[in-house]
Amino acid sequence: MSQTQAERLQAERKLAENQFDITQYDHVPRRYYGRIFFATVIVIAIIGLVRAFAEGKIEWSYIGQFLTSQAIMWGLLNTIVMAVLAMGLGIVFGVITAIMRMSANPILRYVAVTYTWLFRGTPLILQLLLWFNLALIFPTIGIPGVFEMDTVSLMTPFVAALLGLSINQGAYTAEVVRAGLLSVDTGQYEAAKSIGMPRLQALRRIILPQAMRIIIPPVGNEFIGMVKMTSLASVIQYSELLYNAQNIYYANARVMELLIVAGIWYLATVTVLSFGQSRLERRFARGAGKRS
Repeated sequence: MSQTQAERLQAERKLAENQFDITQYDHVPRRYYGRIFFATVIVIAIIGLVRAFAEGKIEWSYIGQFLTSQAIMWGLLNTIVMAVLAMGLGIVFGVITAIMRMSANPILRYVAVTYTWLFRGTPLILQLLLWFNLALIFPTIGIPGVFEMDTVSLMTPFVAALLGLSINQGAYTAEVVRAGLLSVDTGQYEAAKSIGMPRLQALRRIILPQAMRIIIPPVGNEFIGMVKMTSLASVIQYSELLYNAQNIYYANARVMELLIVAGIWYLATVTVLSFGQSRLERRFARGAGKRS
C-alpha cells in the first residue's frame, strides 16, 4: 500500500471518528415548556384557593373549638362503628353470593344474579329510606303466634342504616370475590377434587387464600368508600359524623366551619385506613412476585 493510500485511509478513519464525537457539539438543555406552564397554572390556582379561604367569612377559631367537641367525637365513633359492621356483613353477604353465583345449582345462581342486579341497580339512599320506612309495608315482624314485634320499634336509624349499607355493599363485594375466585387456576379446583376434598373445604383452605391477593385491594377501597357512604345515613337521622355536624351548624349557623371539621376527620380516618390497606396488600402479596 502506498503512502498516499495510507494517508487517505487514515484521514477517512479520523473523519468517521469525528462523526461520532459529540464533544464538538454544544449541549442545549431540554426545555420543558409544558411542565412549566402547568406548574404555573397549578401554583396560581392554589394561591387563589388559599386566598379565597383566607378572605372568606370563616371563623377559624370555631374549627379548633368544635374539632374535638363531644358531639363530633360521638359522630366519628358512630361512623367508624357503622363502617366496620356494615363492611363486615357486606363481606359475608358478598362471599355467600359469589359462591352461589358460581354454583351448579341454577336456583342459587339465579338468586345471586337477582340480588346483585337489584341492589346494584338502585341508589343507596333509596334503599336506606325503604328500610327506614319498612313499617309502612310490614307493621309487624316475626312468626305469627310465636313472636311478633312492631317494625317501628325494631327499625331504628341504626338498624336501618346497617341493613341498607351492608346489603348494598354485599352486592358489590360479591362481584369482587367472584373475580378473585375466577383468577385461581382451575387446576387448583381439580387437585382439591382429586383428593376428595369437599367443595366448601376446598374454597376455605385452598381457593380463597390464593384469591385474597386479588380480593384485598378492591375490598380495601370499598371499605374506605364505606366510611364516606355512612354520611348518607344522615337522611334517616343516624347520629354519624356529618349528621352531628349538621345539628351543630343548624344551631349556630357556622355551616362552613362545621363542614371543614367533618372533612378533616374524614380525611384523617381515610388516611389511617389507606395505610392499613397498603400493609395488608403487601402481606397477601408475599410470594407472588413484585410488581410496580
